[in-house]
Amino acid sequence: MESHTGAGARPENTPRPAVSQRLVRRAREARLAGGRTAAVPRPEIDASWERVLRSGVDPEQSPESRLLETDEIEHRRRATALGEVMPVLREGLAAIADATQQIMVVTDTEGRVLWRQGHTAVMRRAGEICLTEGAAWTESATGTNAIGTALATRTPVQVHSAEHFIRALHDWTCAAAPVRDPRDGRLMGIVDISGPASTFHPATLALVGSVAALAESELRGRHLVAAPILCRLGGRALVVDTHGWLAAVSGMPPVDRLPLPKSLEPGTVWLASLGMCRVEPLPGGWLVQVAEDSHDRPPRRVVLDLGRERGLAVHVTGPVGNWTRRLSPRHAELLYALALHREGRTAAELAGDVFGDASRTVTVRAEISRIRRHLAEVLAHRPYRFREGVEVEVVHPEVPADLLPRSTAPVVLRTRRPAGRA
Repeated sequence: MESHTGAGARPENTPRPAVSQRLVRRAREARLAGGRTAAVPRPEIDASWERVLRSGVDPEQSPESRLLETDEIEHRRRATALGEVMPVLREGLAAIADATQQIMVVTDTEGRVLWRQGHTAVMRRAGEICLTEGAAWTESATGTNAIGTALATRTPVQVHSAEHFIRALHDWTCAAAPVRDPRDGRLMGIVDISGPASTFHPATLALVGSVAALAESELRGRHLVAAPILCRLGGRALVVDTHGWLAAVSGMPPVDRLPLPKSLEPGTVWLASLGMCRVEPLPGGWLVQVAEDSHDRPPRRVVLDLGRERGLAVHVTGPVGNWTRRLSPRHAELLYALALHREGRTAAELAGDVFGDASRTVTVRAEISRIRRHLAEVLAHRPYRFREGVEVEVVHPEVPADLLPRSTAPVVLRTRRPAGRA
């Protein structure tokens, strides 16, 4: 693969030859001791070490992190457009990784590993350093590493041996590049090649960067196909991918994303933000045509039934019918908090309402996302709230103390506590 730096040149963002790793180790030890040596690391590694030192990462710590639950990993896989280009990533990198005794790793924007594939023996070794599905590989969690540093700088980077901040990773080499959404330039995640330090090759970074660009091009091509379709239609219409991300729009202002029902089928369907629509399948997405006589308003009434512990449910009355959905205790707690705070709640505020811990925003966002799969017609976000114009009624049990009796959520405990008791 050709390099833009000229014949025989080494790109600035790839490590120096292995012989200089002794100098990198000396520079690292001096930095940890509060000093510097004449042999400084590459600028991007030097800057990463500074960030990691400020974050308080222990250089002797294990790279282990608390893994995401399996259902949370699956939720994140479905929520990202990276899933659509995994065939491109696998074809471009996974086979090469296997042949070169490395593995391909794909993470989301939080540095959580969603997919990995490659050489079987290296996959086992990667498990020993927690380079596995659900693990966190940000700089603040695992120190200087290609995934975390690419996330921090939004640029491709290769990290080799002693350039890793955590000593336990010095036997590894990795190269990573960001993947951006061609629709708006937002980061979607990181694609990475990792393996034993002996597998280092300076061309790996260029390979990873090229495949990341190829994945972006694949997404861009899918979106460009949508424009000619709308040119032939009149009225208001959109083309969206399977996740609801906008590819093209005609006759109406653009939106970033259209909330879609979890089980969308061709035909006539009510969508909260558009009203009655005609939906037709397209390769990789949907054509959505807005009915001109559609009622552009949300469903009128929501009843949150918390009267019986075994019968928790939400009843929605809308312009095209009524429906009921059973609720888990956790979802009942979240909806109850939103019913009490019609002005809306941030993820941190909901975390305090439900867990008594404002830092548990990731869990709250995941649970609200699951709720909105079915109730997007009545729930808005930024902040999380019931939509304007929706009448909300809460059915309480006859005895206040029986409200979600197993719940320890502060928002519920405050309601169950008799008036005047501390």
